[in-house]
Amino acid sequence: MQYGICHLSIVPIRTHPDDSTEMVSQLLYGEYFKVLESRKKWSRIRVSYDNYEGWVANNQITLIEESIFQGLNGTTDDSFSADIVSHVCGEGEMLLPILLGSVISTTEILNHSFEGDSIKGQSPKSNLVDTSLLYLKAPYLYGGKTPFGIDCSGFTQMVYKINGYKLKRDAEQQSKQGEALSFIEESEPGDLAFFDNTEGIIDHVGIILKDNYIIHVHGHVRIDRLDHTGIFNSEKKMYTHKLRVIKKIV
Repeated sequence: MQYGICHLSIVPIRTHPDDSTEMVSQLLYGEYFKVLESRKKWSRIRVSYDNYEGWVANNQITLIEESIFQGLNGTTDDSFSADIVSHVCGEGEMLLPILLGSVISTTEILNHSFEGDSIKGQSPKSNLVDTSLLYLKAPYLYGGKTPFGIDCSGFTQMVYKINGYKLKRDAEQQSKQGEALSFIEESEPGDLAFFDNTEGIIDHVGIILKDNYIIHVHGHVRIDRLDHTGIFNSEKKMYTHKLRVIKKIV
C-alpha cells in the first residue's frame, strides 16, 4: 500500500484516469490519502478524511512513508487555514497560494512554512454561520470545495470541517448523519436542511440561518428563504428546492 499528500493548492479528483473525465471532488493542500491503485500517470486514492475515492494525476501528488501517514491518520488535531487565501513557502521557493480549509498541520512534512490565520479543534456551533458567510458568491462548481468554485455538499462539508466537525462528501451521505428534526422551528443556525428531487433522491443541502433563512449553493453561494415547503427564491418568485429533512449534527 502506498500513501500520499497533496502539495498543491487544489487537485481535481476524477471518475476515471483521464483529464477529460468528470471531476467529482478535490484535494486541497495538505490533505492525505491512501493509494489504492497506481498506474504510470494516475493513481486511484481514498481520502483519509471522508473515505472518498477517485483518480488523481501522479504529477500532482507527493508520496509519503506509511509511518508518516499513520501519524497523520491517527490525529484528531488537524489545523486549517482560516483565510480565503493564505500562503505557504518552501526554502528557496516561490509563495504557493492555498485556500480556505487547507490542512496546514502537514506543512512540516512538505518542508513548507505557513503564513496566515489558522483554526484548530472544535469551534462553537455559532462559528458555522460565520464560516459559511466567507463563501458567499462563490460560483457553483460540481466537485468543488473552495471559495473559487464549490458544490452544495462540498460547501457544507468544508464549513463543518474548518470548525472541527466531520461530514461525508455527498449530500445523500450527509443526510444519514445526525439527528432528524420534525419542524423548522426546532432547528438552530448551523443545522443542515436536505432537499430531494422528483425521484425522491436527496441531491441538495444547505446550512440553516436564523429567521428562516438558508445559505446554500444554487448558481453561487447565496442566501434564500426557507419554509416547510422548501427554498423560496425571491428573485425568481418560486420554490427551487423541496424540503426533505432537517438534521442536527452539532
